[in-house]
Amino acid sequence: MTIQILWVDDEMDSLKSNIMFLENKGYSVETVSNGYDALEYIKNNHVDVILLDESMPGMTGLETLAQIKEFNSTLPVVMITKNEAENIMEEAIGSQITDYLIKPVNPNQILLTLKKILDKKSLVSEKTTQAYQQEFRKLFLALNSNPDYQEWCELYKKLVYWELEMEKTDSPEMMEIFASQKEEANNAFCKYIEKNYSKWINGKGNDAPVMSHTLMTEHVFPQLEKGKSLFVILIDNLRFDQWKAVQHKFADLFRITDEDIVCAIIPTTTQYSRNAIFSGLLPVDIEKKYPMEWKNDDEQGGKNLYEELFLKDQLKRNKLENIKFSYTKITNHDSGEQLVNNILNMVHNDLNIIVYNFVDMLSHARTEMEVLKELANDEVSYRSITQSWFEHSPLHQALKKIADKNVKLIVATDHGSARVKSPSKVIGDKQTTTNIRYKHGKNLQYENKEVIAFREPHEIGLPKPNFNSSFIFAKHDGYLCYPNNYNHFVNYFKNTFQHGGVSLEEMLIPLVKMESKS
Repeated sequence: MTIQILWVDDEMDSLKSNIMFLENKGYSVETVSNGYDALEYIKNNHVDVILLDESMPGMTGLETLAQIKEFNSTLPVVMITKNEAENIMEEAIGSQITDYLIKPVNPNQILLTLKKILDKKSLVSEKTTQAYQQEFRKLFLALNSNPDYQEWCELYKKLVYWELEMEKTDSPEMMEIFASQKEEANNAFCKYIEKNYSKWINGKGNDAPVMSHTLMTEHVFPQLEKGKSLFVILIDNLRFDQWKAVQHKFADLFRITDEDIVCAIIPTTTQYSRNAIFSGLLPVDIEKKYPMEWKNDDEQGGKNLYEELFLKDQLKRNKLENIKFSYTKITNHDSGEQLVNNILNMVHNDLNIIVYNFVDMLSHARTEMEVLKELANDEVSYRSITQSWFEHSPLHQALKKIADKNVKLIVATDHGSARVKSPSKVIGDKQTTTNIRYKHGKNLQYENKEVIAFREPHEIGLPKPNFNSSFIFAKHDGYLCYPNNYNHFVNYFKNTFQHGGVSLEEMLIPLVKMESKS
């Protein structure tokens, strides 16, 4: 289909050579000499892009631009002017022009601008596809070179980068190739965890990462600085790709000084990983030290009610009992608004912990509500909802209020989530847990190749709820269902985002350090 261009200029005779050039390139160019005729034309004809002179008698280019945007806010407009005054440029840019050219313009300048506007998506798609094809072999070799933990972190960052880049392409074939490579990476990562996890927990692994129970001592406490308030924002269930989706909003407010990846303990659930973060202890040690506060999966009562107590004791163990700290948990919009109203008072504290639960609630609500299943039916839409939430959240509003203060900021999470697609049958007794990404119980029966199993929970830092209890964890995109009513639960949970198991998305989680730009 021929691209329709409307050129608005009161000196069209001087532009005939440019118009002929564009028509020879296959564009269709219509011309009018003033803003009034331009508005009349676009109301009655299809136009793909407008080339608009800034300085015209009667209605100026800027006045014409305002009315064009009022009629059709998405129509691309290129402002062409002799006037290089800064205020003219700023006003044009503020009025959402697509590009800005200074007279005299040559045909190639105009052609380049048109290609940027009209062919950008296809050009970006083609370039992204070519770049990934070149990178594919490097990633393949890296996956097969027995990577250590740091190499796994770099691999995962690259996979997330290419996943985000693939959103710009229109190639189902390349998306399929990438999905296959990511699946291969997850399968290799599960083998790596199965081989090394218990060594890390028992202090025998050479490449042991910072994990949930060492996160505060390794990353948070060293950031405490006299006279500067440290805010730790723990967004529950935030995957690395979701962080990348909101990163630019944080970068608008703060200077990012370090972007790291830490490792969530398993099970990758709030009950285990977040209690480990605030206590600085593995779950088996939390149970010993706090027998009244710790609840196993099959016990009644809240599983995350004592995080502030755990944090206070961890500060004391690290000789930080004299620092002034606050702990705030946000579980609904009203408590978020209270955070907005109170955050300036927190600047006087040495340490402020803010736990924000939205992403985890989104994940669980998506499982239950059909409308959310439609809105977040894959990773792309899941990231999009996360980005939209953050942009309009009380958390974003609160951070704006402290952006110009003398503060440090850490964004972290307790675990991520995986989109589950591959069901597995598990048989257990009545005491077996109901989580579909991990289970513990006696005499569990399962397919060995579909899970990672640990018969002795203490070997991986977990309590032993009952005699002969063992833990099994779903790998990659697997989920665990009982034989009774099997088909119902298979269909109910398929393509939902779950956590508790072993995958790159659940275990390799973001930890980002920032400072105020001032």
